[in-house]
Amino acid sequence: PMYYKGWYHFFYQHNPKASHWGDLVWGHAVSRDLINWIYLPNAMLPDQWYDVVGVWTGSANILPDGSIVVLYTGCTKEQVQNINLAYPADLSDPLLINWVKYSGNPLLYPPPGIGNMEFRDPSNVWLTPNGTWRFAIGTKYNTTGISFVFETKNFINYTLLDELLHQVPNTGIWECIDMYPVSLTSMNGLDTSVNGPQVMHVLKVSLQEQQGDFYGIGRYDVVKDIWTPDSPEVDVGIELRYDYGRFYASKTFYDQSKQRRILWGFSRECDTEDADIKKGWASLQVVPREIVFDNKTKSNLLLWPVKEVESLRSNGKEFNKVKLTAGSIVPLDVGKTAQLDITADFEIDNNALEEVMEADVGYNCTTSNGASGRSALGPFGLLVLANDGRSEQTAVYFYIAKGTDGNLKTFFCSDQSRSSKATDVSNKEIYGTTVPVLENEKLSLRILVDHSIVEAFAQGGRTAITSRVYPTEAIAGAARVFLFNNATGAAVTATSVKIWEMNSASMKFYSDQPKA
Repeated sequence: PMYYKGWYHFFYQHNPKASHWGDLVWGHAVSRDLINWIYLPNAMLPDQWYDVVGVWTGSANILPDGSIVVLYTGCTKEQVQNINLAYPADLSDPLLINWVKYSGNPLLYPPPGIGNMEFRDPSNVWLTPNGTWRFAIGTKYNTTGISFVFETKNFINYTLLDELLHQVPNTGIWECIDMYPVSLTSMNGLDTSVNGPQVMHVLKVSLQEQQGDFYGIGRYDVVKDIWTPDSPEVDVGIELRYDYGRFYASKTFYDQSKQRRILWGFSRECDTEDADIKKGWASLQVVPREIVFDNKTKSNLLLWPVKEVESLRSNGKEFNKVKLTAGSIVPLDVGKTAQLDITADFEIDNNALEEVMEADVGYNCTTSNGASGRSALGPFGLLVLANDGRSEQTAVYFYIAKGTDGNLKTFFCSDQSRSSKATDVSNKEIYGTTVPVLENEKLSLRILVDHSIVEAFAQGGRTAITSRVYPTEAIAGAARVFLFNNATGAAVTATSVKIWEMNSASMKFYSDQPKA
């Protein structure tokens, strides 16, 4: 993705022939506001010997002189991945409809010791102090995830640098690698080439084996070309994720028009391939999210839906100081729609927090009984995409566990176990993890609800969870929203709940647009 001459450009992996993986091209869409989109003709097709199996993932880069270079992965019929160069045919065209592949492609093949099908996904490029450009590629040695860095002056000739950017044992192959700076002092995003003492660098990888996007926060030494995690115990692939749900193969870009860094990611299907073929499409892009460093915890990122999504809001309703006694469920009258934007703050009875005696050290969202389980201090939160009898529902909630040391640990979870009565949905997991809650902070969440996806955020974006759901009854006007408190020993107050109906974004095709 990138921003060019007033348009946000989104390039994506797309099979134009069928709603399953294969025959991949670079699809292309543009938007003025990241919300309403126009589908353009496909940018690049698998029409050369070096990319005949597919035009796979890469990066779009705007250089300081205004030129644009795209680095992308190709694959030959002999199953050898390679890196290629492409560029716009006409830089004066703000829509960048036509693209040219460099006549000297391919530029790079897998280095010695790397598998022919384990060399893909060049990152965005960054400029070094000596005027050269670098980019990273993730791969693996045996089971160790690693990243190479290549350097170039002209995007034609490349040098493989001696040092690995980073490596982590037992993480498997690293896909869709991304490295970028975040400011320690500002809430603005930074251009990919920025470095300095007030900057940390995020290293993100998509772990194929776990189908998750993991990141670490650390320092990038541009002289040694080494990234070092700030805390080895939260190295890449160990703990921190962008999203703890159905979310993968994400990519950020720097939006120079608003000085922010924006994240795109996709949510894979959980139904059968036959179901996807029947409906004619597969996979969803989540709402774009702005990324900043959390300068309160100083240990994680904050991911939050871009401001522009609020332009879809209508018919807002507010519910204040709703008391939720232990075991209670409270319906909220929010109209008849499955598309909602919800924010909610919760306070739990302080006396209950202090009086709970038993330790709850083994809690885990994924292995728990979900929203139906009951303990002293949770779960409590919201049920969305629920039918009247709640036989279908997706639950988003907090759960507080007390350790043997008396300290409290807060979990944020999304329970899909009752999200659909459909028999062909294979994945109805309970997602979640712990979320940092600082002293005097209320428990807060935000949920973007669509008929097929639930995006949940806790504590201003410290934790995000995407759930791909398939309700059969809790759809359109039959979808309901409930507050619930399944704690056994604590009353909870929903101090503020705000719910907006959400209009649909516009999705149009270029051929439908009036010509100038």
